[in-house]
Amino acid sequence: MKKVGLLVGREQSFPAALIESINERGQGDVVAEFIKLDGVRLDYGPEYDLIIDRISHEIPFYRAFLKKAALEGAIIINNPFWWSADDKFFNYSLAAKLGVAVPKTVLLPQKDYIEGVTSESLRNLEYPLDWQAIVDYTGLPAILKPFDGGGWKNVSRVNTLEELWYEYDQTGTLCMTLQEFINFDQFVRCYCIGQEEVMIMAYDPRKPYLSGEQYIHDPNYLAPELAHRVAKDVQTLCRALGYDINTVEFAIKDGIPYAIDFMNPAPDADVYSVGEFYHKWVTNTVTDLVFKRLSEKMERPNYRWDSFLNPESKRQPEHATHAVASATEQAARTIIPEPVREISEDIATGAREIMNDTASAVSEAVSSVIEPKPKNRRSAKSEASAAEGDGTTARKSTARKAPTARAKKAAPEM
Repeated sequence: MKKVGLLVGREQSFPAALIESINERGQGDVVAEFIKLDGVRLDYGPEYDLIIDRISHEIPFYRAFLKKAALEGAIIINNPFWWSADDKFFNYSLAAKLGVAVPKTVLLPQKDYIEGVTSESLRNLEYPLDWQAIVDYTGLPAILKPFDGGGWKNVSRVNTLEELWYEYDQTGTLCMTLQEFINFDQFVRCYCIGQEEVMIMAYDPRKPYLSGEQYIHDPNYLAPELAHRVAKDVQTLCRALGYDINTVEFAIKDGIPYAIDFMNPAPDADVYSVGEFYHKWVTNTVTDLVFKRLSEKMERPNYRWDSFLNPESKRQPEHATHAVASATEQAARTIIPEPVREISEDIATGAREIMNDTASAVSEAVSSVIEPKPKNRRSAKSEASAAEGDGTTARKSTARKAPTARAKKAAPEM
């Protein structure tokens, strides 16, 4: 018997339907259930053959458990190692390299920083930001959103430079991106399951999030040629990112699909949100994926971090491009150090004393010159105005405890 475990959050209909679907098809040979976790011991052994993760992006304890389960041989959907490393700005950069159309995007430094970060920590940052050059590149209106995360949290449409400054000042320690607004003719959200199966869904981002009004079942929404291009772009992105469950969103303008969001490894699948048709499709298709993955031959574990980051490489077709060097190439690059002669105890003791004295001296010197943290942080607008007035580009400390980022805003008017 093989066991499938689900890690879930508040969602109800999709996890329950998926467990029922897997158990019905498994006929006792494959059993699916909700995972229950206590403290996870270091000697935790394999309990599940496959785990579907729907919540670890919000609960670090679950993410750490999934990495341990992967180490013990479980198949994890989606890969917790890559999910931990991924971010939206990298995704946009990768998409551009792959030939997928993306809006012009700028990565912005945080407005505020955690306690302990001083101006000395920020010596590599230009100050103030050249806001005019930034909006000249993206154009206005533009979309300000976190470089990580989803669910329309902390997303704003800004129409002027003053609005951008105001919204940016509310972002706290969040690292943000500013992205060109695509005044779309059509908008689609696409499921991609197993990096292969694609369902294109007409989608209206102007409707309230999770309202049940965003998804429109219209099989003929896109012209056949455009639908083919969208499906191909979806597969290209999900294969490059290694996600087995994902959604990709496109804003379509003048026949060009611009990929604006494709880091959604736990996408909405609730029947009351996506509708009966799409809910049933994603449930059945994920069930197919589960049985496909369980039927694949498991290879002997390779305890290198990169093998966990990209285990799917074992399933890639022969014509695929391999980014990781072969074993022969890696061996050729390996440097074997010369044997180190043994050091006598008296020399080692003297060396330790010198190192301790040096460390103490350096610590005292550093303590005497550390710049105290400023107590106030000006707004982005006042910083830009001050720099324009006196011509200075000196760095300013942003090291104060950041306020909590604002609560989820309504979806911007697109």
